Parts: sequence; structure tokens; C-alpha cells
Amino acid sequence: MNLGKAIRMCRKKRGFTQGELADLAKISVSHLCLLEKDKRDPSLSAIKAISDALKIPISVLVLLASQHNDIKELSENQIEELSRNIMEIMDGADRQESLF
Repeated sequence: MNLGKAIRMCRKKRGFTQGELADLAKISVSHLCLLEKDKRDPSLSAIKAISDALKIPISVLVLLASQHNDIKELSENQIEELSRNIMEIMDGADRQESLF
């Protein structure tokens, strides 16, 4: 699982800088940077704050962070396809304020 990559991907999709997302999530920019680089494991409260700031459910963030060895029932191609579909949904949700 790579939560840092998922956070960075969603942050960029939303058009936020690290500073903007950190402010919205009420965490420091340096902490967010370490999370995105996978140098720190986020606490559940940090994950919740980040997902709220990104306006996506925690479950979506976790799904985007999943790798093939995390979900053995799905192929790598299926995981990538799910991720692409979620990102497309986020594009549409940007126009509607939140994902769910």
C-alpha cells in the first residue's frame, strides 16, 4: 500500500499545492511532504483530515493506495483501471463540490 502516492495523486488532481492541502487538513507542510514521499506512516486522524480536505472518502484513498499484493483478487491491470476510473469521477466531482 502506498498512501503517499495516493495522497499526492489526489492532491494534484484537485489542483492543490502541498501548502494548500496542508492548510485544509490542518497539518504541517513538512508532515504532508513526508507522507507523500512515504517516509512517514500517517495516523488515522491525518488520513481522515486529508481525505476530508480532498473531499473523498477514506475508502477511496485507501483503494487508490492499494497495490497488487494488497488485493490479490484483482490483477494489476484491474487495479490500474479502477484508479483511472476513480480519477475520472474526481474530475466530474470537481464540478459538483465533493465526490460522495
